[in-house]
Amino acid sequence: MWGNIAIAFLIAFIVSFMATPYTIKIAEKVGAVDIPKDKRRMHHRAMPKFGGPAVILGFLVSVIYLLIIMSIENSIDLFSSEDYITKLIGIFLGIIVIAITGIIDDIKTIKPLTKLAGQLLAAIIVVSFGVRIEHISVPFITETLKIDSSIISSLLTIIWIVAVTNAINLTDGLDGLSSGITLISCISLLIIFALNASPLIAIILITALIGALLGFLPFNFAPAKTFIGDTGANFLGFMLAIISILGIAKTYTAVVIVLPVIVLGLPIMDVVLAIIRRIIKGKSIKAVFQADKGHLHHKLVAKGFTQRQAVFILYGISAACGMFAIILFDSGIWKALSFLLMFIAALALGYKNFEKDKSFYKDAKHECMVCKYIYNPKVGNKKAGIEPGTSFDDLPKNWVCPVCGEGKDMFEIQE
Repeated sequence: MWGNIAIAFLIAFIVSFMATPYTIKIAEKVGAVDIPKDKRRMHHRAMPKFGGPAVILGFLVSVIYLLIIMSIENSIDLFSSEDYITKLIGIFLGIIVIAITGIIDDIKTIKPLTKLAGQLLAAIIVVSFGVRIEHISVPFITETLKIDSSIISSLLTIIWIVAVTNAINLTDGLDGLSSGITLISCISLLIIFALNASPLIAIILITALIGALLGFLPFNFAPAKTFIGDTGANFLGFMLAIISILGIAKTYTAVVIVLPVIVLGLPIMDVVLAIIRRIIKGKSIKAVFQADKGHLHHKLVAKGFTQRQAVFILYGISAACGMFAIILFDSGIWKALSFLLMFIAALALGYKNFEKDKSFYKDAKHECMVCKYIYNPKVGNKKAGIEPGTSFDDLPKNWVCPVCGEGKDMFEIQE
């Protein structure tokens, strides 16, 4: 089995890594470029946003090739009682709908309701081909209950797929953020699947997704050469939701039912807070579809963290959610809670040290991560009206790098 997993990973990685530079060139030709038109965007220069097709291509090539080889070897039976061949057809059709919707959005920008309609259609297709949440429970309160109603099962599955798709999409605000969080979530789910003896098909799918993401991430991590775009972000959330269903489909342990929710705790929490915040601020349901600058990554940058620091913090929180889920499944609630308390304590201590470092390094030189321009407080920036002796922290919020035009959040202290 592990040989097949290694093949799934390597093929996805190589295809995604080789395809990404081509998507950058295609993005410029078709107009899939993110131009910073408002204060909500964290970048200050035009950026290709067509990395999604490379990730999708790497995933599909890996999965299709491996399933064909394994079927020939009789190491997997796609026509068993589980009828995985039908489910896979539904998943591939759903991916096509998600990809088409995302590509149109990346090139022309479509309305949120139109995008939501595409997500709903993709989810309905997947459900109609047999992928459903069949069991549900409240951990430590009730036993696992089988959902006898196909209508309720279908509705729950559609809501889950659309919710996770949007949760990942909303985290796509900093270089490498959505792809990195998804990668961490995938690794956590893979460990849970291995411990849980989950279906081989789920393990193959999650491994291929890990490989495709690792092939793309070098081009997406700060300073990014390309964004994953709505095509990629929607695909990542869509596949995470589906794979998590396949991985726990036949598990009857109450705890494991909520493990995907815990693993995806960071993006889910962010989207829930965004919905509540927008409804309160806009005083209507329509306000939910109005983008704002209140996401967790926005708040971290506003606190003074650079983009890279904010991304690493959110990576850490996402990894902690994954570890909590793994420990909860493997060792029980008390060990999981003790781990969580230690993580919170470490996070609080790290933030306290950060506040001290900010004051200590306020007069230090800062280097742009994009063009390597160095801001020296002793020299200032006369062209922008910044007098010598102005520390980096005292620069105006709208100050940008005089060479490449990036904002303050793309600078880090020069070692």
